[in-house]
Amino acid sequence: MSAVATPTGLPEPAAKLAQLRAIEESGWGRPFRLFQPHNVAFWVYVLGVGAGGVTMLRYFGGQAGFYAPALASGVVLFGVYLVPWILLLRRHNRYTAQPAGLLATGLVWGGAAAAFWIALPANTSLLEIWTKVGGTAFAQDWAAGLTAPVNEEFGKALGLVLLIGLAPQLVRSAYDGFIIGAFIGLGFEVTEDVLYVLNGAVQAYGTNQIGGALQIFLVRGASGIVSHALFSAMFCAGLMWVLGRAPGERRIGRGVLTMLAAMVFHFAWDDMAGLGGNLGVLLAVLPFAIGVVELAALFYVLRHAAQRERVWMHDLLTPEVHAGSLEPPLLDAVSGLRKDRKAYRRQLHSRSRARHRIEAAQDLARELAQAGGAETRRVTHARAELVRLHRS
Repeated sequence: MSAVATPTGLPEPAAKLAQLRAIEESGWGRPFRLFQPHNVAFWVYVLGVGAGGVTMLRYFGGQAGFYAPALASGVVLFGVYLVPWILLLRRHNRYTAQPAGLLATGLVWGGAAAAFWIALPANTSLLEIWTKVGGTAFAQDWAAGLTAPVNEEFGKALGLVLLIGLAPQLVRSAYDGFIIGAFIGLGFEVTEDVLYVLNGAVQAYGTNQIGGALQIFLVRGASGIVSHALFSAMFCAGLMWVLGRAPGERRIGRGVLTMLAAMVFHFAWDDMAGLGGNLGVLLAVLPFAIGVVELAALFYVLRHAAQRERVWMHDLLTPEVHAGSLEPPLLDAVSGLRKDRKAYRRQLHSRSRARHRIEAAQDLARELAQAGGAETRRVTHARAELVRLHRS
């Protein structure tokens, strides 16, 4: 007897095998454990975060007395700044989602190790070298862009490499690199911004510390949309394409170009004054022009990085279509692009109903992944909730 065909065109046994393969390849549902004393990646991580944390405490603690208002304002303002960023990145962590602990580990690496263990001493030394080589005027215009894109991007990406060593089954696709890279860059960005607040107070000799902190918060917060989180998301997605850890995803040329693009964007942002020259109008327009190009490149990378993840999500939920608990349009919405979700909302004539059903399907996918494709009480409950929403 031939196998019964599913609405997606796959025979039922083949659909189940594809589901199990998707769970295995993606690593979704596996727990993350940081403490691994027999893993060298753990000790490198501890060294980097520990040394970075000590440097951070020394740098901030040495000036915390007189400049306490500025430092406290910076910590509070950019601590609050973290919240919408984390919510945004959590929303984009929608396919085979990474555990919160793993993402927090990346955030800490960016904020402590990449910023204070690698970038701060490297930048200080290299900026002095560029000053000696090209003179003060050359260093003022070009040294930052010739220094930071190299040591900062590779320093942040080292955190991704360590997470691969700590969780090789979880960090598989370019999309994983994109999301983890964004969290690493966000950690770097926040601690760097607090450092800018403190340095600004020092340069102003401690006058108007809270007002100065607020001014830096507004400027750096606005520019943060196209800053380190973006650079690292692109760079780490490119690195994952080069490594090709997901089956069929190795794209060395695309990966190298993506990494170079992130470094070029970083260079352009740091050397805005040099690129604008003495033309005030160009200098005023340049940040917006570069920002538009960066965002266009970011969405291009995001779309292509998620291809493997969308296939995994589709394969994971396809057996549910055969079982009748998931209709094909909802499968397309959950595993597809923004246009697919918009089409599903139009079909239901209700944004809220569409959102609830998509979230319920994602919950079912997560439970299936954590159960390894088996039937458990949690899987049954998630499926029943999805069916209930479908009938309502």
